[in-house]
Amino acid sequence: MSRQTSQKDAYALILDAIDVGLYKPGDRLVESELAERFGVSRTPIREALQRLETQSMLTRDGRSLIVAALDHNELAELYVVRAELEALAARLAARHATAEEVKVLGDMVVEDHALLADPSALSRANRRFHRQIHLASHNRFLVQQLDLVHRSMALLATTSLAAEGRSETALAEHQAIVDALKARDEAAAGAALKHHISTAFEQRLKLDAARE
Repeated sequence: MSRQTSQKDAYALILDAIDVGLYKPGDRLVESELAERFGVSRTPIREALQRLETQSMLTRDGRSLIVAALDHNELAELYVVRAELEALAARLAARHATAEEVKVLGDMVVEDHALLADPSALSRANRRFHRQIHLASHNRFLVQQLDLVHRSMALLATTSLAAEGRSETALAEHQAIVDALKARDEAAAGAALKHHISTAFEQRLKLDAARE
């Protein structure tokens, strides 16, 4: 394994661990512990941590690096950008997606019904669904920007899908997006995805308020 490859792997491993909730906002990340957990030497771990700090995924608490948290204003700003970019991806997907890509999205919705009792698994499936829409837009620059947005979404401690009844509603919203894509209705696809993100934001605000 080259140094460059191990550095990239260390970054991906840490980012994925944050994304799946192994490390949550406020958790301290220690070089030696990460190196042991992931079986990577400390040098690529150190470089990965520096990169994540530069990207505001980690923040300093004295001499320690901890997983960053989003305050209320940052959360609102993130959802505004996400809603606009995701809606654009849906509109472009309605125009450019192949029939096969639309079918894959439809199949995802059907298969995800088996995950309704597992918010964590459904959250991962939800990310796959959105990622597939991004790719179906066939716009590499938009995909890059959405990757940045979704990386920041990893800093949210809980999934909005954990709210009671949200899982069923979210899948119904996914189906509405797929229906619009099948109809090649750009305006409806964008509106359906924007509504989906707005509802998710509303549920997240309710979850946050309940925790306080």
